[in-house]
Amino acid sequence: MDTPSFSDDQIEAGRLLFSGSAEFVMGVVDLAGLPPADRLEVCFAGRSNVGKSSLINALTGRAKLARASTEPGRTRELNYFDISAGRLFLVDLPGFGYAQVSKTQVAAWTKLIRAYLRGRPSLRRVFLLVDSRRGLMDTDTEIMDLLDGAAVNYQIILTKVDKVPKPEVEKTAAAVSAKLKKRGAAHPVVLQTSSERGWGIAELRAEIAAFLPPS
Repeated sequence: MDTPSFSDDQIEAGRLLFSGSAEFVMGVVDLAGLPPADRLEVCFAGRSNVGKSSLINALTGRAKLARASTEPGRTRELNYFDISAGRLFLVDLPGFGYAQVSKTQVAAWTKLIRAYLRGRPSLRRVFLLVDSRRGLMDTDTEIMDLLDGAAVNYQIILTKVDKVPKPEVEKTAAAVSAKLKKRGAAHPVVLQTSSERGWGIAELRAEIAAFLPPS
């Protein structure tokens, strides 16, 4: 599997960052409940069942830190996690594209997510997860449009790449990369991950650690 190139020092910095503590802080249901923007934060967004919880758990090395659910739309808050004793906030956004909740609830979540993405000064990058078996969908494009309009830096992560033959993954990654060239806020590198196999996890840790000053 092709992955971004990181030095041994960068990989080690990522390992050290996520070998420290990882604690759930709070679930936020409105902007007034957001914690102080006193440290950098990264957030994970994506359709329901794209594998956000599994990826966060693999990233932090904790099997049950983020709760995975078979019920679409179960995550109903912006879930904040403190990484390495105050060095970083990791934020898990409610999944979008859900079909088993009311239109009123969907509208409320969408309003919260849009307001958060537009107005959080400490947000360094949004990692937008895309199922490698499906590629970009209309709901992904809508979020990308929002991020481009708000000038919020984002990066695509293909998930579950162990479930797809490598030639198909590479074809999907190439198609996504081509679309990103026309988007000003998008990071050009598409990450490929498998939470189950651990593929791409070290590189994702290094990518996040690079945002922080040396400890």
